[in-house]
Amino acid sequence: MSVIFEAQIRINDNSEWFIELRDTVVDRVASCQDLDEFSTKVEDFGADYGGHIDEVQWKKDENVPPHIMDEIRLEMARHQEDIEKNKEK
Repeated sequence: MSVIFEAQIRINDNSEWFIELRDTVVDRVASCQDLDEFSTKVEDFGADYGGHIDEVQWKKDENVPPHIMDEIRLEMARHQEDIEKNKEK
């Protein structure tokens, strides 16, 4: 059994982005307002599979503008940098 999660970037009614995380194995969904919440939910969902996740498939809704994608990419890079720094400690 492959453990595949889907991460869909969406825009809410207030024009704010969020990530809808879907566990495709048991079809559960979580709405994450930022990358910290997304990371926590991925860990929570992944714990049910012993922490083994085969893939996270990223998607975005058609109405997500490029500047939002840039913002998310920058935030993801900062988040990854923090993870790397914490590994060094």
